[in-house]
Amino acid sequence: MNLSRRLFTLHSWFGLLTGMFLLLLGLSGSVLVFRHELDHLANQRLLTVSPTGPSVPPGTLDRCYQTIVRRYPRLDGIAWLNPDAGPTDAYNFRLYLNDERLFTYDLGLISLDPYTGAILREGKSADFTPSFIEWLLQFHFSFQLGVPGAALTALFGLTMLVSLLTGAIIYRKMIGKVLLFSVRINRKNWRTISSDLHRIVGVWSLLLNAVIFFTGFWMNLFAFKDKSWQTETVSTRPNTLMAISADSLYHKALQQMPDLQPTYVYLPTQPERKFRVNGPLIDQWVLWGTSNLVNLDQQTGQVTLVRRLSELPIGEQLEATFFPLHVGNYGGWPVKLLYVLIGLTPGLLSITGFLLWWRRARKPKRPVATVRVTGKPARPIRTRA
Repeated sequence: MNLSRRLFTLHSWFGLLTGMFLLLLGLSGSVLVFRHELDHLANQRLLTVSPTGPSVPPGTLDRCYQTIVRRYPRLDGIAWLNPDAGPTDAYNFRLYLNDERLFTYDLGLISLDPYTGAILREGKSADFTPSFIEWLLQFHFSFQLGVPGAALTALFGLTMLVSLLTGAIIYRKMIGKVLLFSVRINRKNWRTISSDLHRIVGVWSLLLNAVIFFTGFWMNLFAFKDKSWQTETVSTRPNTLMAISADSLYHKALQQMPDLQPTYVYLPTQPERKFRVNGPLIDQWVLWGTSNLVNLDQQTGQVTLVRRLSELPIGEQLEATFFPLHVGNYGGWPVKLLYVLIGLTPGLLSITGFLLWWRRARKPKRPVATVRVTGKPARPIRTRA
């Protein structure tokens, strides 16, 4: 069997074995491109609050923190997800929980009214409430199967990369023709349609799919570390509360880096963790991620780390782009719409690839007959089926 044939066999089997999972990952990824917008749209009445004054009352962040730690006495941590919230927006917090079971990924969500402190929604990300979008996010990176599920999605990312690479080699002579619009879909029958669609869609989505699946694989590498598996089955210790108010730490962090635009604030509940503020800088392209950060010791208020993306090694600067490249949040609506379309292509490639395999599987093999010629050894000849 020559190399091309081997690659075609590998390409086919990888597609057949992982097609359904890649379909689910692609569809869920397409929805999650607009996850913030969709979550707000679906819960607009719930998450829109009425200001009771010209600004959010002082001490609001600390009040939210105290409310959460009282309700959840054992937390791995809390993250404020929308520090850029407007005056009519609820505050959304991610809860890092631990139910001591390996096959559940313990995230939760709670939203509070910053003016009254009222809880507007609350629940685990494994449930459809408080938000279907949160459930879908956890499904996308772990199939709702905890750390083993996160490892599984990483492996499927690798299989998609193998399929893309083998497909690029198999159809290498077609790449230029497709990009030059020299290949059109032959509508003669379903076989020709599926074959041409597979080539055309595969070529046009090749680069971006490779980026998306590689970055997804890379971000889930934590699932291959022993520590990630061990901590899932170990009970979380009781909360160790911050000695300094969350609002004081937050404002001090912003003083250390005045050009920081916060997009993520980590509120520790365990002594070994630190209070952290992440975000891009003013006028910095979102593609460069949120590697700018300020860390503070929550017990003493001491600044422990101030880090700017520009000061990082080139490898870490490149890695900082992986999350924006994966979710498509770096170029506004045009880029997001492109990511939605690209998210549909793994499913389309799986379906058309299956149809191509089915056609080959059902195609009858031509029988082999032998003819003996006097004085010469028998030689096989093929007859028409």
